[in-house]
Amino acid sequence: MPTDSTRLSDDEALKRFQHELEARLAHAAHLAAAGVTIVDPATTYITDGVAIGAGTVIKPNTTISGESAIGARCQVGPNAVIEDSRLADDVHVGPFCHLRGGAQIESGVHLGNFVEVKASRLGHGTKSHHFAYIGDADVGDNVNIGAGTVTCNYDGQAKHRTVIEDGAFIGSDTMLVAPVRIGKNAATGAGSVVTEDVPEGGRVAGVPAAPLRKRDNG
Repeated sequence: MPTDSTRLSDDEALKRFQHELEARLAHAAHLAAAGVTIVDPATTYITDGVAIGAGTVIKPNTTISGESAIGARCQVGPNAVIEDSRLADDVHVGPFCHLRGGAQIESGVHLGNFVEVKASRLGHGTKSHHFAYIGDADVGDNVNIGAGTVTCNYDGQAKHRTVIEDGAFIGSDTMLVAPVRIGKNAATGAGSVVTEDVPEGGRVAGVPAAPLRKRDNG
């Protein structure tokens, strides 16, 4: 049977919960007054200090914390987690995305289901629609990152960076073994394991990835 001290602890916990809920709902109301749409404030967690631009929609079960800032006219969630990241205007962050510390997402970027970004910059108009890990990477403008792509940033002892230049096409299930650079308008075939730099306009495929020969049309 609960003791008096247990009942007191329960009462204190309830008061604390109520206080936190009221504070969270008040913060949501403040954001709503500034033009942010929070679809379900009861399941949305946005810590104090997070800046969100007008016209942005935050969908249910989303958590935004730390020194995060989100621009105008963005779509976030549902079930997204954003920590210490910065999003420009007109960014789409889909269901179950996880943006970890140091993610910088430029305007027009589209992140679909289950995309994780850490300590990386994604340039204007870049798209990663499904199931990808982008860590310790510098990604240029208008890059297509196929489903299942992974930047293999850790070799067991140290982290290394991946660079993907403007207009590159990264095929589905590509493993980019850092440190590695994918040149402007280059492409990787589906299932490639890329261990060496790919030059501008280059085409590689295979395990390990190797340059594709040009077809003889003669």
